[in-house]
Amino acid sequence: MPPSKFVQGQVYTLTIEGYGSDGAGVARLEGMVVFVSGAVRGETCRVRLTHVGRSALWGAVVEVENPSPARVRPDCPYYGRCGGCQLRHLSYAEELEAKRVRVEDCLRRLGGADIRVEEILGAEQSQRYRNKAQFPVAPGPAIGFYRIRTHRVVDVADCLLQSRAAANLRQGVKEWMTAWSIPAYDEKKKSGLVRHVYVRTNRQGQSLCCLLVNGVGVPREHELVEALRSAEPNLAGVVLGVNQSHSNVILGESYRPLWGADYLEDTLCGYAFRLSVPSFYQVNPRQTEVLYNKAYELAELTGRETVLDLYCGIGTISLVMARGAAQVWGAEVVPQAVDDAVENARRNHVDNVRFLCADAGEAARRLAEEGLRPHVVCVDPPRKGLAEDVVATIAAMAPERVVYVSCDPATLGRDVKRFAERGYALRSATAVDLFPRTVHVETAALLTPAGSDRL
Repeated sequence: MPPSKFVQGQVYTLTIEGYGSDGAGVARLEGMVVFVSGAVRGETCRVRLTHVGRSALWGAVVEVENPSPARVRPDCPYYGRCGGCQLRHLSYAEELEAKRVRVEDCLRRLGGADIRVEEILGAEQSQRYRNKAQFPVAPGPAIGFYRIRTHRVVDVADCLLQSRAAANLRQGVKEWMTAWSIPAYDEKKKSGLVRHVYVRTNRQGQSLCCLLVNGVGVPREHELVEALRSAEPNLAGVVLGVNQSHSNVILGESYRPLWGADYLEDTLCGYAFRLSVPSFYQVNPRQTEVLYNKAYELAELTGRETVLDLYCGIGTISLVMARGAAQVWGAEVVPQAVDDAVENARRNHVDNVRFLCADAGEAARRLAEEGLRPHVVCVDPPRKGLAEDVVATIAAMAPERVVYVSCDPATLGRDVKRFAERGYALRSATAVDLFPRTVHVETAALLTPAGSDRL
């Protein structure tokens, strides 16, 4: 391949046409795509190339010649250093449109679906909406978030996405570590003790703090508890999590309470949920209710249906679907989450839901072998989407409707194409913004058999 005629450090005047999946502006230079960090659609910018690739270029804004009305001054002093947010230089209206277009583009380009995403359901609250914080800890100690595309920790005193309780507890841990010379974990040396500070909060204002450590204990446990109780008056419990894996995994291999409760209770969609440290639970409860209500609407339940909920976690969607279904089966591969799901159904007096501990493919196959033919299959997979055999198994069960809740438009688009190859067509898709000021977006999509009259 001939050498590129573009050189890192060169400056060009470019017009920003749209956005990439990471929030960077997208421009074109002599047929090459240029991803421009910090740019806004419609602007003409002077851009310095920061990386020259074989098929694309990357650059940074040197000067904005005609600022877009959608450009705003970032309100966070860490923006640009911390990698937690990517869109604080955009107005919220522009952010929502960028996300809507991204979902639609993935469904069309990757999914082959001739569809328009008519709406994106935005959040009323775009600040301090997160009910979970996971702060990495590095020698110093530095407690905060990773710099973008690195594992260098930016020491962040307060994050505008997190609760004030999370900031208070982070500070409490830092003061305890400093006072007693507690070593932070060093990723390169694979030594040291404190790896992550984990904080979970509920809608009642209570907090649970877990310290993830490279060991089976910490010195000065009593002083740690006192520091945290002093830092946050609504603290419900302190938990120690053991993680000696020397990997990028955050959560622990085992947990034990140091003080108070080792779980929180929270309410979602009218149900009460018990949340242990490793339990999966959406981080934005208000928008989660919007998302789950949309999924329930797409399921079109009349009280006669059997619903299969794959990747059910602690049973949140399963309980929502149980309101309008005759029977719901939930499947989840994490044993502790299944235990939580069973307990959540019991405590909410929901008796038409059952849970299986199995991965999605195994659960679907097992139920199919037992003759279960669900009217509705609901899936809420992780970012990697559905395995191809799971798509095949769902299609073989011939449900009337597949409700797909997705946290990644690209894997949703891929899976929509896989479903189309097995006779299921995408009928509608609604984007839901659970993660304001970041590039992440959720989608609730409906697929039905291609031969049905739902066209």
